[in-house]
Amino acid sequence: MSLDTFREDVRNYIAEHCPASMKNRTFHFEDAHEVYDTADAKQWLQAMAARGLTTPTWPAEYGAAGLSYEENRVLQEEMAAARALPPLTGMGVSMIGPTLLEFGTEAQKARHLPKIISGEIRWCQGYSEPGSGSDLASLQTKAVADGDHFVLNGQKIWTSGAQHADWMFALVRTDPTAPKHDGISFVLLDMHQPGVTIKPIALISGSSPFCETFFDDAVARRDDLVGELNKGWTVGKRLLQYERSAAPAPRSKKPKPANAFATIAKQYHGELDGKIAEPLARDKVLRQTMKEKALQLTVQRVNDESRSGKAPGATTSIFKFVGSSLSKEASSLKAFLRGSAGIGWEGEGFGADEVEATRSWLRDRAVTIYGGTNEVQLNIISKRVLGLPD
Repeated sequence: MSLDTFREDVRNYIAEHCPASMKNRTFHFEDAHEVYDTADAKQWLQAMAARGLTTPTWPAEYGAAGLSYEENRVLQEEMAAARALPPLTGMGVSMIGPTLLEFGTEAQKARHLPKIISGEIRWCQGYSEPGSGSDLASLQTKAVADGDHFVLNGQKIWTSGAQHADWMFALVRTDPTAPKHDGISFVLLDMHQPGVTIKPIALISGSSPFCETFFDDAVARRDDLVGELNKGWTVGKRLLQYERSAAPAPRSKKPKPANAFATIAKQYHGELDGKIAEPLARDKVLRQTMKEKALQLTVQRVNDESRSGKAPGATTSIFKFVGSSLSKEASSLKAFLRGSAGIGWEGEGFGADEVEATRSWLRDRAVTIYGGTNEVQLNIISKRVLGLPD
């Protein structure tokens, strides 16, 4: 099939199957479960999963589409042109799936990948612990081998979406006598079992996307050990690189909606000859827009250069550092542009967009902390990218 024929086919399929409610909208990751738990979202997921388009470049043998780089680019362009939300998001697609493709056994791939592709199973990440955040290798959750399974005891924290997850991928200590980077294993476990307790953590923004997760003799199957026993640190690091290398969709060839910052600025600061009337607001919008576009193009360039299938490396920490910083700056800018209307929590004096701006500003205080703090990313960049001494 030629690319032109493929484009027409994909365009028609999206037009036929994507519900209106799954178009022309954005949401914060904390609210993803609300967006994707609707009937329309499930219909969209089912339609795209039927053709393997939820994970378009994964191998067809597991139920994915097995698209080439060029075909996937066409798909992403048509998705962007239709303003359609991805049919499937989450850690299954962006983190554990690619990791299993690289490190998993054939049995593990056959068991887990089809359920990720279909959206049947949701995943969460068991990494951080109360005393092991930035120094993750000091983690203490224990997994003791017992026949054909491991018995887990300990605690994880900041477990995003644990209350909605079916499975967890976790780093656990299987050899407490080894140096801290050794003796760690990477396991998969069912969250719906006795011995797993989840407690959501209420945040200042009013939401509870993160959780405490407790293991009291919980079980992970021995055949769900990913990689070698006591060599999980390597697998765990690679997974983080997959997370940080997630790229924005390629640019559509069709017109884009108006710049969101400019729209807000014109609403609150006025418009003059089609431009933002207030000079300071105009300057801030220009600078933020340029930085975001530069990141988008840089990520796209790196992905274009990685067409050979080479796994992501330490440079992904640059994307995490810059991307999280820009996200934090963006929510601050949206609140700033609204002035006093950008600090409202509730009440008749504030519109829904204004209240959401305040909550987003509060939520995004944490983006430079979770998923690896900015300080940790700078250390990785200095050592692994720039080659500076410890």
